[in-house]
Amino acid sequence: MSLPHRYVFVGGLHRSGTSLVARLLQEHPDISGIENAPVPENEGAYLQGAIPHTARHGVPVHFATDPAQHFVEGSPFDTLATRQRLEADWSHWFDPSKPWRVEKSPVNLTRMRLYQSLFPLSQFIVVLRRPEFVAAAMRKWSDVGDSAIIDHWNEAHRQVEEDLANIHCWLIVRYEDLVADPLEQRRRIFAFLDLPMCESQVAIRNGNKAYEGAVVNAGHQKCFGYEADTKNASDPPLGRHMLRRISESVA
Repeated sequence: MSLPHRYVFVGGLHRSGTSLVARLLQEHPDISGIENAPVPENEGAYLQGAIPHTARHGVPVHFATDPAQHFVEGSPFDTLATRQRLEADWSHWFDPSKPWRVEKSPVNLTRMRLYQSLFPLSQFIVVLRRPEFVAAAMRKWSDVGDSAIIDHWNEAHRQVEEDLANIHCWLIVRYEDLVADPLEQRRRIFAFLDLPMCESQVAIRNGNKAYEGAVVNAGHQKCFGYEADTKNASDPPLGRHMLRRISESVA
């Protein structure tokens, strides 16, 4: 029996590298992604009407710590009607012949538990970037100070850690690991989806080099491998899959 299409949802705070990861995924012949949509960064959150996404939703340095934007299983949106509306609104943007669909929106960071309930075979990729560099990259986007952005990063990822305890299939991709060893991180990503590697034409550069003066902060979520005494993430990558052979291949 052939399975229907499956979703891989990519989420993360703004300026963390989610768009880069989505582009890498979309290069694979078995993965369809949203392209040329008249919305910011081809984000699917703008292309659906099942879950409110007004100008007050998904605001950088706000959405990930807003309880009203944190959706879980059993919430009012956990209904068949929500699933059907999402499928109907998104279907126009995906190639129906491909088994995987990648939907990338920062707000997926706070919707993982809901999406897992709506789409039980979905998988989740969370993209992280050191908070100091997120703060530096956000300066032209927001008038919020660096310390507030870093506090938001820490609070948001405490919530992410709690949410991931409820998710069957998730993968952490750290921006620093991706720019340091793109081949290995691409291998992990495709192994997580049980897909073979493919060729890549996406140019990857280390955007952190533009912010070499960023001050390392001591308040990181150490469970994600960001230690305060180094600018490089050196801990083993993180991920989980309900199939052991896949979990072992992305460790």
